[in-house]
Amino acid sequence: MPTTTTSQRIRYEVCVDSAAGARVAQDAGAHRVELCSALFEGGVTPSAGLIEATVAAAPAIGVHVLIRPRGGDFIYDDDEIRVMVRDIETAAALGAHGVVIGALTAEGDIDTPTMRRMLTAASGLSVTFHRAFDMARDQFAALKEMVALGVHRVLTSGGESTALEGAPRLAELIRAADNRVVIMPGGGINARNTQRILRITGAQELHFSAGATVDSPALHRNVRLTMGGSLRNDEYQRRVTDRSAVDGILAAASAARGLG
Repeated sequence: MPTTTTSQRIRYEVCVDSAAGARVAQDAGAHRVELCSALFEGGVTPSAGLIEATVAAAPAIGVHVLIRPRGGDFIYDDDEIRVMVRDIETAAALGAHGVVIGALTAEGDIDTPTMRRMLTAASGLSVTFHRAFDMARDQFAALKEMVALGVHRVLTSGGESTALEGAPRLAELIRAADNRVVIMPGGGINARNTQRILRITGAQELHFSAGATVDSPALHRNVRLTMGGSLRNDEYQRRVTDRSAVDGILAAASAARGLG
């Protein structure tokens, strides 16, 4: 069974949806952030203004931008592909250090032509293939395609709802990757399960959100209506990146490095 040892240095990526969240991640000692909007639906591409503000707010760490034009599946038409290519170019122009991309065919395979178009636009940036990988028909075939395409890392829960549930598969993927591409566990990682995930998988990178919900500062509240559909967040709550949650995960991972 893989183990994490003292000779291995874990790198941390925090999923954030604000410049303030990126600053929290930076101050806590994370190595980079994945910048998204609309995390309630799995994340979509953040605005140009948010990218620019985040790069300025956290200059000491990498800012990797999610490129996803909508929620739902990862099968994209020509219009959506043009949007993603342009969003990659915009992110690069605004100082982003990497992008987080992915595309599948209707059959559940990697959409190689679309990936190549996006990779061309992302030249010079670090590239992560996002959790569309968890929806792939055959993860090991998808992994071979990641290596062939030259993707730098793959964000995955091992095809399960959480990284802990998918830890055995994650360990297999890490062995199969053989250092040709980084397999980065993500999905439900917290201070309570970090050590176990690292012990099972031997992962060298971790992705987590460390989010918390706080009350809105609004004094006047109209509770008769909401701005979303039937499935929605509370209008008077906000999601923030929680420094104590980030610290807890980093501390747990640091302790895991000493476990043999």
